[in-house]
Amino acid sequence: MLADALHLLEQAAEPGVAEGMPRFGITTADRVIGIKVGTIRGIARAFGRDQALAEQLWDAGIYEARLLACFVGEPSALTAKGMDRWAAGFDNWATCDTACFDLFDKSPLAWDAVSRWAGDEREFVRRGAFALLAGLALHAKKLPDQPFLATLPLIEAHAGDDRNFVKKGVSWALRAIGMRNPTLHHSASELAERLSAVPLPAARWIGRDAARDLARPAARRKAGLG
Repeated sequence: MLADALHLLEQAAEPGVAEGMPRFGITTADRVIGIKVGTIRGIARAFGRDQALAEQLWDAGIYEARLLACFVGEPSALTAKGMDRWAAGFDNWATCDTACFDLFDKSPLAWDAVSRWAGDEREFVRRGAFALLAGLALHAKKLPDQPFLATLPLIEAHAGDDRNFVKKGVSWALRAIGMRNPTLHHSASELAERLSAVPLPAARWIGRDAARDLARPAARRKAGLG
């Protein structure tokens, strides 16, 4: 099965894709074949959900194989130890966000991972905490407000991290929470305004970025504010 998946990835290589990745801030220690994400999603449909295959793909040392692993992984088969192992391998925002947004946020273990990874000093593990929180905010439509309100202090606590991919992840999470409904929009906007006034440059950037986005008419409509 692994050999079949890798063969399909190799066949799907497209000229110029690998060379263009650094323009989008994607650099990785893994080998890069050069395949568009949409093509990888199509390959994933041929295999369905298969966690054993996902683990093999993750360990293959190929960037696109790790993305494919995120698309074929089984949320119900994930373990906290396994999620932590993958998070330790994050070395770029695309792999991090794909794992969090297409697989991990569908697991009941996601909430514990948010708080656990936020306290981790590694850049892309901490990025993973907030990408995962953004995924929960955008995808878990039936969850009540309280779990999201409870994460606002976590967002505030790490808003001072000035590493580029962390601060963008923190802003993403805050904005995603604020777009869920009027109550969360109000709370997220309050936090954004407060962060906008603090002396730490990263926190100020996050506050202004989130406040500007949450004030847009489209964001207000999405939050149910008309």
